[in-house]
Amino acid sequence: MSDSLQDLFNTLPQVGKVKWIGIRPERKAPMIKLASVEAIAGKGLTGDRYASKNGKRQVTLIQGEHLFAIASLLGRENIEPELLRRNIVVSSINLLALKDKKFQLGSAVLEYTGLCHPCSAMEATFGAGGYNAVRGHGGITARILSSGEIKIGDDVKVI
Repeated sequence: MSDSLQDLFNTLPQVGKVKWIGIRPERKAPMIKLASVEAIAGKGLTGDRYASKNGKRQVTLIQGEHLFAIASLLGRENIEPELLRRNIVVSSINLLALKDKKFQLGSAVLEYTGLCHPCSAMEATFGAGGYNAVRGHGGITARILSSGEIKIGDDVKVI
């Protein structure tokens, strides 16, 4: 059996889980950890500083598995999600496999818009080498297509 590369890209039976949610009301403000959040189509997450920008970065997501990789590269036991300033931590699904796809978190529908690269703040947060520890592990950005609630424990699945 020979699958084409496109067939392989389109085969994503895994269902992920929302593990952590956070918003940042303004630039440089600390993240606020939430049990649930309202995702507003074309806007962003209620209370988040990007919520009115209507751009490609309405939501940022990172894989929980990558938190362990970043911690390991920094010689730490673990990394708290809020230090990376991403909105949603998910597990059990490869976020890069969502490229060119629409996906559902809770009752909200999102679409992949790009990679979420680290910024120089990672150096200040983690010390020397922080930026490079996050490179390749920064997660993705997404746009909200359909409004809905996202809660800890919700499924993350391709639609």
